[in-house]
Amino acid sequence: MADEKYDPSWDYDYGEEGYDESAFDRKYAEWDKRDWMEWLRESLTFPFQAERMEDSHLDTFAPEELHARNPYPVGCQVTVSGIADFDCDPSFDGVIVNVASKTVKRGTLPLQDLEVRPKTDPNYWPVREFVVWYANR
Repeated sequence: MADEKYDPSWDYDYGEEGYDESAFDRKYAEWDKRDWMEWLRESLTFPFQAERMEDSHLDTFAPEELHARNPYPVGCQVTVSGIADFDCDPSFDGVIVNVASKTVKRGTLPLQDLEVRPKTDPNYWPVREFVVWYANR
């Protein structure tokens, strides 16, 4: 992916320069045919830095239980070292990745909760595509 020019027009907001109304539909049709686990294995380069932007398990636990069960809160910076489980169904379970932070050395998080920055990072678009597909599946 890093070797080819990437077309991000599917991710533009309405009215933004370069906005193409049908770009998201075309991208989504591509995603529906994609073998996500194989594609992520080929597209991601480990390790990489990310920030936890969502907590997809937020409604699973009472607020007082969250930190004990989840030592990587929203806003936490993590190093992603690999995919923990290639056998899961990404449309159901998401994709679980191995992570570490300054305070917690080893753990796992759902890839769909993460964002890579800046956009120039070669892992930005592969993670972004998965996150958007997962949210819209």
